Amino acid sequence: MAGLLSITFPIFALIGLGYLTTARGVFDTATIRTLGRFVIRIALPALIFNAVSKRDLAEIFNAGYLLAYLSGSLLVVLAGWLILRRWPGVDRTTRTVCLMGMSCSNSGFIGYPIVLLTFGSIAGVALALNMMVENLVMIPAILAALEIASTPPGGNRLRVGVGVFRRLIRQPLVLALLAALAFALTGMHLPAPLDRTVGMVATASAPLSLFVIGGSLVGRPHGGALPLAGVIVAMKLVAHPAAVALMILLVPHLGIAPPTPILSHAAILMAAVPMMGIFPIIAQAHGREGLASLALLAAVLTSFVTLTGVLALLR
Repeated sequence: MAGLLSITFPIFALIGLGYLTTARGVFDTATIRTLGRFVIRIALPALIFNAVSKRDLAEIFNAGYLLAYLSGSLLVVLAGWLILRRWPGVDRTTRTVCLMGMSCSNSGFIGYPIVLLTFGSIAGVALALNMMVENLVMIPAILAALEIASTPPGGNRLRVGVGVFRRLIRQPLVLALLAALAFALTGMHLPAPLDRTVGMVATASAPLSLFVIGGSLVGRPHGGALPLAGVIVAMKLVAHPAAVALMILLVPHLGIAPPTPILSHAAILMAAVPMMGIFPIIAQAHGREGLASLALLAAVLTSFVTLTGVLALLR
């Protein structure tokens, strides 16, 4: 038990520190948003580039990991849709927001630090693989579904989808991933001074991202349907890792080599973390920020117990 707490305690201590210092006024919400922009636009892109650009392509394009994580996430989306399709008062937009919360992990801000503490350097590869699934498939698909759900009848849905793709392809995380893949493919390397600079920036991502998550929970509107938020949390923290674990077991039956045991465990841990931190921000654009904020807060608090349980099962 002490070994498990040595992994989970630092994670939630940093989240708690971010929350307390922001709630006490040491930092204001504007500062936290600025720190969050630094993490999402500079530190995490540097981390992804540093982790991927120096790896062998066969390690980056791990078909077993990609297939298991993607199919597990899609299985959760399908199960969530079946649960919510007859839920009273849940329209298409609300249902799509819920599905995002159930299936899109906070891989960079929470998943990476936990995998790093648990498995060491493999965390960079796991993060890159997750970013490919989430940033190139899951998030674009759900954002497009949200835009389509909000499009008036007769609107140009194809144009909506193209607009979502254009916005995503300009994101720093996606650009860093594409650049890193180009370096890995060609065997190029950054000059030593620049490489050390990127490495220094990358090391800031883990602790700062956890601090930002805690601070961002302060001042969130927490109204919303508690039972519906509970379903989102249960699907994210329990069903998502279970679905990924199931798909890891099924991958060999499709003639594809499964991920190594350590990468399999990393994938399950990545699926077991709360939903991405920008979940309430995306929901706000569609008038569902109360539900999303409530689900995020509940997921962060509950994950202290569920993540400890997942770690115990993996060990």
